[in-house]
Amino acid sequence: MTPADSTSRTPVVLAQGLTKVFSDFWLRAQVRAVDNLDLRIEQSQIFGLIGPNGSGKSTTIKMILGLLHKSAGRLSVLGKQPSDIAVKKRIGYLPEESYLYQFLNSRETLDFYAKLFGYPRAIRRRRIDELLEMVGLDAVAYRPVGQFSKGMQRRVGIAQALINDPEFLILDEPTSGLDPLGIRQVKDLILDLGKRGKTILLSSHLLSEVEDVCDSMTILYGGKKRAEGSREELLTTGDRTIIETEALSQHDSDEIAKYIEEKEGRRIIRIAPARQSLESLFMSIVERAQSERVTTSGAGRGGPTAAFLRGLDSDEPASGAQVIAELMKEPEAPAATQPEDKSPAASTPSDKTDRSVLESLVDNSSPATPQSGAADVRPAPANPAPGKKDDVDRSVLDSLLGSSDDSTDDANKRSQGG
Repeated sequence: MTPADSTSRTPVVLAQGLTKVFSDFWLRAQVRAVDNLDLRIEQSQIFGLIGPNGSGKSTTIKMILGLLHKSAGRLSVLGKQPSDIAVKKRIGYLPEESYLYQFLNSRETLDFYAKLFGYPRAIRRRRIDELLEMVGLDAVAYRPVGQFSKGMQRRVGIAQALINDPEFLILDEPTSGLDPLGIRQVKDLILDLGKRGKTILLSSHLLSEVEDVCDSMTILYGGKKRAEGSREELLTTGDRTIIETEALSQHDSDEIAKYIEEKEGRRIIRIAPARQSLESLFMSIVERAQSERVTTSGAGRGGPTAAFLRGLDSDEPASGAQVIAELMKEPEAPAATQPEDKSPAASTPSDKTDRSVLESLVDNSSPATPQSGAADVRPAPANPAPGKKDDVDRSVLDSLLGSSDDSTDDANKRSQGG
């Protein structure tokens, strides 16, 4: 993002001189948790907020969410005050600890949070299905959350934070309790959401996690900002240079070291074979086990980012005009049309069968034939008088069956006592 872009767009979070002082019962200042903090988070930015315990990270996040009131300074979130209710619907929040209802399962938990945003049932169901697949809990969706491990509960918490497709996502220690596989998935999810324009505030004690995903970061200590900048600005050091090549023999390595020391006057610190990270090794082992379909009682592999988070499936219901247009569509013409034959002989076998069944149901002219072994045989009712309900029903049935004009005339004569 260029400087011109950053100044022309409203920042997602803008703090100036932000201060929070916790007081005792007699309003005496006890702890200055955040001290004169200036903070600016731009749109579509993955921002890291790091520092040791007690540095003011969680307090800053709670003030951004409107859960704590500032003692001094200015703070705006999405261009509004943090206490503005309209802002809440645009924010997703994963707290440091996942406080979930232990007797609800994953589906019920996510459905509860989706109802808070007023989503209809169809949208809730679709989003829950996509999120559970994304976090790898679709196979255990009906187990009570209280039976989950801490890492599995954390996955439910991540899904809960995304149920409203937020513009601004706040993640406080998102990988706490997760295994290395889950940590890798969360990293990939954060990067994917960042590419799709989401603004993300990440607070974590795992510095490698922040280093891998964040564009910019601020380091706090004692409630004050000690350093800030982009990842490259903060991590690039000017006292060393890394030369990376394909694998070299020992002779070639010695020759290169000799040249640099003699010609450039530089001291070689280390020449060693490249090695993969422990995370890369772990992921390769897990992926190999998954390809062999090794069973596990924990969370699954996890699927792609939910479709509604990628903007691939619109949740907006069809407008009234669209529904009416769909209903008013002309039916498609049959593939081959033949002249219609209205003669009585042209009726299909199915029509004849249906007619015979219906006629047997309304035919009261002959006495009922008792079945063998019947204990009680009642006499058939006498022929009904002209114009009774049975004759009217017969004419209606004849007309519904598409009978010929002759058969209809006969029915009319019978109904008139002919």
